[in-house]
Amino acid sequence: MKKFNSTIYMSGKYLFVGVLLLALLGSCGNNGEKTNDTSKQKREQLPVQPGKEKAKTIVFFGNSLTAGYGVDPSEAFPALVQEKIDSLNLPYKVVNAGLSGETTAGGKSRIDWILRQPVDVFVLELGGNDGLRGIPITETSKNLQAIINRVREKNPQVKIILAGMQVPPNMGRTYATAFRVVFQQLAANNHIELIPFLLENVGGISHLNQADGIHPNSVGHKIVAENVWKVLQGLL
Repeated sequence: MKKFNSTIYMSGKYLFVGVLLLALLGSCGNNGEKTNDTSKQKREQLPVQPGKEKAKTIVFFGNSLTAGYGVDPSEAFPALVQEKIDSLNLPYKVVNAGLSGETTAGGKSRIDWILRQPVDVFVLELGGNDGLRGIPITETSKNLQAIINRVREKNPQVKIILAGMQVPPNMGRTYATAFRVVFQQLAANNHIELIPFLLENVGGISHLNQADGIHPNSVGHKIVAENVWKVLQGLL
């Protein structure tokens, strides 16, 4: 009888220990879950870190000047503007949508393809090839206006910069004057920013241009980038 009672006692002791262990394990599991839940809540409540906001897009829409004809893409003025932006930790990315040989008519037909992506700042650099080909200024003006209208239709909040251009005197004084003025008129009529002359302090200066005398070399592009930045920085 004593042996039987002893056996029952031992069995009960083991049973009690087993239940206690299960309880402890269950408690640890619940604590782990609570800890994980707490950690998850803390992660969810973490504020967005400054400077981590989604980058806005600046599109340079132009011809060979924008594309960087004859220089490495990293030396073209849009890339140099991106370097400036990065150095200031500004949340903007530059898209170089330059195409060599592009006229305003070509830009008008190409603009919808470019606008498939979000655009926050639009820099319009077209017209130079129109001038060199002697295309009627009324047609150049009409095409540039159509591009501006299309960009605004896509995003009414977009900020637009128009790059002014000039043509050589050999195109005739009357044509050269009217060509220069058309960019000023478009900027004023549309209430957009104007770079008076994209190639200021570069155009016509041989050591800042390539052999063709038209396209800036790497040094010339640095000056062009500064011309752009003077206007662009106020919009960022």
